[in-house]
Amino acid sequence: MEINILQEQGNAPVTVIKVSGQLDGQSYQSLIASAQDAMKGGAKNFLLDLADLTFISSAGLVALHVIALLTRGESMPDIEHGWSALRSVNKSRESGVQKHVKLLSPRPEVVNVLEMVGFSSFFEVFADRQKALESFS
Repeated sequence: MEINILQEQGNAPVTVIKVSGQLDGQSYQSLIASAQDAMKGGAKNFLLDLADLTFISSAGLVALHVIALLTRGESMPDIEHGWSALRSVNKSRESGVQKHVKLLSPRPEVVNVLEMVGFSSFFEVFADRQKALESFS
C-alpha cells in the first residue's frame, strides 16, 4: 500500500489521504498512523481518496473506523482485538454520517465491501473531488 498526503482548501482546510494498493492486515496501521500524524499537525477534516485502492479487508475497515473515531475526539479501540474494534462500528453508526472523514472515488469492489458492512451510511462517498472538498465546513 502507498499513502500520499496533501493539503487542499474547500470551505475549510482538508487533508487528502490518497491510498493506493491494498488496505489489509499488513497496511492498516500505516493508514491510522498517517492520520494521527496529520491530526498532530492540526488536521481536522480528511478526504480519503480511494480511487487507486484495489482491495480492502476487515482490517482496512477498522482503519477507516478508527480515523473517524479520532476525528470525533473519541478514544481508539484496541486494534489488536480487531473483531471488537469492528463491532464498535455499530455504536458509531448510530451517531450518523461522519462530518470530518469522507471518501472519494472508491472502486466498485471497494464500494461493495463498504455497503456490505453498512459503511455507505456511515461515510459520505463522493465521485467529484471538488464537491467533496466543498462539503467540509
